Amino acid sequence: MPEFLNLLPPDAARARWLDAITHRTKLEEVSLAHALGRVLAEPVHAPHPVPPFARAEVDGYAVRASDTYGASDGLPTYLQVVGEVAMGKAPLFQILPGQAAIIHTGGMLPMGANAVVMVEHTQKVSDGEVEILRPVAAGEGVIVVGEDVEQGQRVLEAGVRLRPAELGALAALGIVEVPVRRPPWVGILSTGDEVVPAEQQPQPGQVRDVNSHTLIAIIRQAGGEPVFYGIVPDDAEALYERTAKALDACDMLVITAGSSASVRDMTAAVVNRLGAPGVLVHGVNTKPGRPTILGVANGKPIAGLPGNPVSALINAWLFVLPALAHLQGQTHARPAPRLLAELSINLPSEAGREDWWPVRLSQSGEKWIAEPIFYKSNLIFKLAEADGLLRVPADDTGLEAGRLVEVFLWG
Repeated sequence: MPEFLNLLPPDAARARWLDAITHRTKLEEVSLAHALGRVLAEPVHAPHPVPPFARAEVDGYAVRASDTYGASDGLPTYLQVVGEVAMGKAPLFQILPGQAAIIHTGGMLPMGANAVVMVEHTQKVSDGEVEILRPVAAGEGVIVVGEDVEQGQRVLEAGVRLRPAELGALAALGIVEVPVRRPPWVGILSTGDEVVPAEQQPQPGQVRDVNSHTLIAIIRQAGGEPVFYGIVPDDAEALYERTAKALDACDMLVITAGSSASVRDMTAAVVNRLGAPGVLVHGVNTKPGRPTILGVANGKPIAGLPGNPVSALINAWLFVLPALAHLQGQTHARPAPRLLAELSINLPSEAGREDWWPVRLSQSGEKWIAEPIFYKSNLIFKLAEADGLLRVPADDTGLEAGRLVEVFLWG
C-alpha cells in the first residue's frame, strides 16, 4: 500500500495551494439588488461628498454659535425664531445675529447658521422667540459637508465582499451598478463503485451519495455555483474523462472519495493528467481529512476530499471555501463567526496533528459551554448535531475541561 510522502499542516497546505491558483472568475456589472455577497472587482471613489450639504444631527434650533455663548438655565439667551427648515428642501432664508430657526434631524442648515441646539436645551417662549439654556460650539449638532466621505475619496477597495453596509454606502453615492467577480462555477463529482444516488434504494454493500448534496449546499451558501457531474465508478479513464470535462467548463473541481492511500486510489494520478502543476498536496496533518488532495491544473484549483461525509464536509470548510474566495479575488477576508466557550470535558489529541471537533453549544448563566461530539467520520448525523467546530492546535496534546476555547460557528 502506498504511503503519504509528506503530511503538511493545514495552514501550510492551504497556503501552498492558494499560491498556485492563478485563475480568476470573470468580471461583470450587476445592480445593487443583485450585488449582496459578491466580490468587488474594482475600487470605488466617491463622485461627490457625503453629505453634500451641512445638515442637522439632532432636532432643535439652527443658530449662530456665538449667539449662545454664556447661556444657562439661570441666564438663558433669547433668540428670534425666523422660520422652520422644511425637510427635503433648501431653506430660502438665512440666520442673522440674534436669530434661530426650527430644524429637524437631517434638515439642511440655513445660510449663516453653524450649529444646532438640541430641543431639550431650549424653551419656547412664543411663536417668534426661544430661550437657549446652554451654549453650543461651532459645528455642534451638525454633520458638515464631506464628514462621512470626501469627494474623490477611495471608499471601497477591490477584493471586498459586499455586505448590506457596503451596498448602503454605494447607494448613498448614487452608484447603482457595480463591477464584481462572477460567482465561481464548481464542478462536483462523487466516485466509487459502491456509491448510488440518494433517491435510489441501496443494495447490500452500497451507500447513498451524501457528499454531493452537502458540497452543493456549502458551495452555494458561500456564493459559488455548484455543477454536479454525477457519480463516477472506480475506473481511471472514466474518472479522467469526467474530470476533464468538468474542469474545462468550471472554475474549480471537487472530487470526493478516491483520495485515500490505497491501490484503488486514482484521484492523484488523474489530477496530474489534467494539467500542470498537478498535485501539490497529498496528505494533510489533520483529523479528520488526512488523505485530502489539493492540486492545480492550468491555474484552476482541484480538491480531492475523503469519501467519509464528516471528513469531506469539514475539509470543504477548511480548503474549498478559501479557494472560492481566492477565485473571486477576495483580498479583504473577514473573520469567521466565532465565540468563546468553556470546554465541558477533557479532550485528548495527538501531538503534531491539528484536530477539528464538532461541538454542541449550550448556555449556563452568561457563559457558553462547548460539548465535543465524539464520532466516526462516516456518521453524518453526528455532524448535523453540531453548532460549531473546535480546533485543537498541533502543539497541544489535548485540552482540559473548563478551558476557554474558540468555537467556529457552523453553517
